[in-house]
Formats: sequence, structure tokens, C-alpha cells
Amino acid sequence: MTPRLALLCLAAPLAALAACPPLLNHQVPALMGGKINLCDYSGKAVVVVNTASQCGFTPQYKGLQSVWKSYQAKGAVVVGFPSDDFNQELAKDAEVAQFCESNYGVSFPMASRVHVRGSDAHPFYQALAEASGTTPKWNFYKYIISADGKTVTAFSSLTKPDSPDFIKALNVALPR
Repeated sequence: MTPRLALLCLAAPLAALAACPPLLNHQVPALMGGKINLCDYSGKAVVVVNTASQCGFTPQYKGLQSVWKSYQAKGAVVVGFPSDDFNQELAKDAEVAQFCESNYGVSFPMASRVHVRGSDAHPFYQALAEASGTTPKWNFYKYIISADGKTVTAFSSLTKPDSPDFIKALNVALPR
């Protein structure tokens, strides 16, 4: 390998790292093992939602799955963050995964159970709170991060993923 080629091989990962917006510069454990590197979603509109399997808003999984299927090719990703912060999530990641897949056909990326508010909140959720000015008030609180990683729009649990306001914000956040 020539010195120039070696330098290019070393520089490529550094350039990719530099392109990651600070808000997305986090890794989280994945629901079924491994890690979710949020930098992998740089340049995409990212829908972030804290979820719970035993909540009145749990049927929103259907709408989130629909958004994932409809907007994936347009440059969006949905990432679910199961949380028991409101005492409505199953106890084990495997139970959460089985519930989501068998009841709602969830195929979008899901993190392992995390805290989404308070001093124990995952650093990514702390950064989301700082960027948006708000923390989740309940399960299925949603954030849309713009493709440039600079703008965050928050939506309450009452806002369904197929609501006109949510879809309008998602369309604005898509890559140009």
C-alpha cells in the first residue's frame, strides 16, 4: 500500500466522524444486542421516541412502523427507546423485542431499555432535552431531529405519528 493510500484510508473514518452532528454523536445498546451508533443516521431525519409496552399510547407503534416504512427511502429513520421511567415497560429487553415484533411488526431500530429523564437519563436524552428545551413528559414523547442534526422538534405523547403536524415537521426535517 502506498503512503498516500494509507493516509486516505486513515482519513476516511476521521472525515466521517467529523461529519457527525454533536447531537447524534452517541452510541446506545441495541435491544437485541450490539450497539446503535446514532452517527450512522447523520444526514437523515431522525424520529426518536421513548416507548413502553404497557401504556395507553402503545398502539402508536403501528403509526411509527408506518412512518418508518413510508419515509425510510426518503431519508428518515425511526429509533425507539424503551423506558420504564413511567413504570409501564416490560422488565427484560427480550420481552420488549418479542412484544414489539409480535404485536406491531416493529422493524425500526430499537435501543435497549434506558432512562429518558432525570439525572439518570442516557446522555443522548440529556442532549435532546438541551437541544429541544423539553424532556419526555410520558411514554411515546417524540422528537424529530433534522437531517443536519441542528433542529429538534418535540411532540407530546398525544400527537400521533400520522398526525398532520407530525408529518409536516418530518417532511421539513428530511434531507434536501
